[in-house]
Amino acid sequence: MTPTTIKIQPTSNDTIVKFEADRFLTQHNSYEFNNIDEASNSPLAQQLFYLPFVKKVYIASNFVAIERYNIVEWADVQDEVAEQIKNYLNSDAPIVKEETSKPKNAVTVYAESTPNPSVLKFVCNKALVGQICEFSSIDEAKDAPMATALFQFPFVKSVFMDKNYISITKYDVAEWEEITTPLREFIKSYVEDGKSILAKPISQQKEVQEEKTESTFEKLDDTSKNIVNILEEYVKPAVASDGGNIEFISYDDTSKKVEVLLQGACSGCPSSTFTLKNGIENMLKEMLNDQNITVNAVNG
Repeated sequence: MTPTTIKIQPTSNDTIVKFEADRFLTQHNSYEFNNIDEASNSPLAQQLFYLPFVKKVYIASNFVAIERYNIVEWADVQDEVAEQIKNYLNSDAPIVKEETSKPKNAVTVYAESTPNPSVLKFVCNKALVGQICEFSSIDEAKDAPMATALFQFPFVKSVFMDKNYISITKYDVAEWEEITTPLREFIKSYVEDGKSILAKPISQQKEVQEEKTESTFEKLDDTSKNIVNILEEYVKPAVASDGGNIEFISYDDTSKKVEVLLQGACSGCPSSTFTLKNGIENMLKEMLNDQNITVNAVNG
């Protein structure tokens, strides 16, 4: 059998690092352990808790994610941890005794910081929605039961959902240190209980959205189509990793002005409007060979 290898993968949360394996570790289940007692069915997690800086252990289908205490920096210990995990996996010792552990929907949720200090990204190991959804008020969320429930927290200003994560914008009266855990636990319990996230089935929403997008795209002029393709391929993936989204609004061939919509963590971010505007502008100028192009970024 080919020895297992481990790839160290940083996350947006500097206290959490993922150690990705080149094979499956569980039977497509995910587990979260907060201490060594909770890890009684996972010899690997128990071993990791003997490291004094390990705060929490997540074991998913092909990776182990570890949250650390602040007594160390990952740069100082991550190579040794990766080596320990690799050696354990190559010993063929049990990772999780899954036959004795059947977690309720096996849901894990962890928080990641974003460039916007008012926004935190909550990442789930389960698919949540089939399309991007953004709600600025409880009235807008009438067809989204989970967003409606999140707005019951008085400090929640807006909710942005995409694929397997939720970006939440808070009001300034609350500090993340005080509200992150309640929000994370709420999202985890909500998904575990199998409650409805959106009123319409994900597959139906995705199909309607794709049809709408395709129809709109076909009506665009050639330059606008090129701009949309550039945004989709080069800009959106980077923006999504920070809990946000960018959408093409319009292009004026006379003024050479491109207008884009910033959503999620990008919306209202002190730095993103300037950074994205200039980054996208330079990219479009170069890739479309037109130095007269300008970009106007609008907050959603």
